[in-house]
Amino acid sequence: MSSGIIISCEHGGNQIPAYFSYLFKDKYQMLQSHRGWDPGALLLAEKIFARFNCPFLFEKISRLVIDQNRSLDNRQMFSEITASLSSEQREKIISAIYKPYRIAINSSIDNLLKKHRRVYHFSIHSFAPVLNGVTRNADMGLLYDPRREIEKSFCLKLIRSLQKEIPGIRIRRNYPYKGISDGLTTALRKRFKGQSYAGIEIEVNQLHPLKKTELWNNIMEKLPNCIGEVIGADLPQ
Repeated sequence: MSSGIIISCEHGGNQIPAYFSYLFKDKYQMLQSHRGWDPGALLLAEKIFARFNCPFLFEKISRLVIDQNRSLDNRQMFSEITASLSSEQREKIISAIYKPYRIAINSSIDNLLKKHRRVYHFSIHSFAPVLNGVTRNADMGLLYDPRREIEKSFCLKLIRSLQKEIPGIRIRRNYPYKGISDGLTTALRKRFKGQSYAGIEIEVNQLHPLKKTELWNNIMEKLPNCIGEVIGADLPQ
């Protein structure tokens, strides 16, 4: 294969390190909500991994401790709970949790590029059905940089493939967030430029994994094969 694949899931769980349990003793509901993790994301990431048997990195520590999908200079990297910690404690979180994950992602891509001319990185997430009283009108979102033809072409072809396999699925591009907003794929694009890296963030409406809808079953079954089909297609070189 001329293209390599890596899968990541930055908000795969809502675990809290034991030494910070005191901070979250009355935050159970928050941890169970979309603020604590991305329900369904890790299950979907595991399903894609089973199809490709490629490098797969995931984070199970809650984003309320530190958000692996934010850059170090982003004020939202720490939640309001951990932002109140001392600078020394926050630095320990960065060193013990954040940096090892980021280093592992970068190293995996470096290794893949030694064998392949391009790497497709699929960062798997899920989004709340309703946020601030606004209903999100999509089943899935594909986030990418529209200036990168490789990413744009891939997403257009994946949408067509999924709509063929799952009639009626509502897929929107760069929704409910912009693909160029601060995030892991955005940071990686700064290092891996040009044709060598394609970072695609796949967002699924949490309504489906939480309610175990038929559409969720279809996404779990069809998405991995559709990804493989598109990567094997004649994408721009």
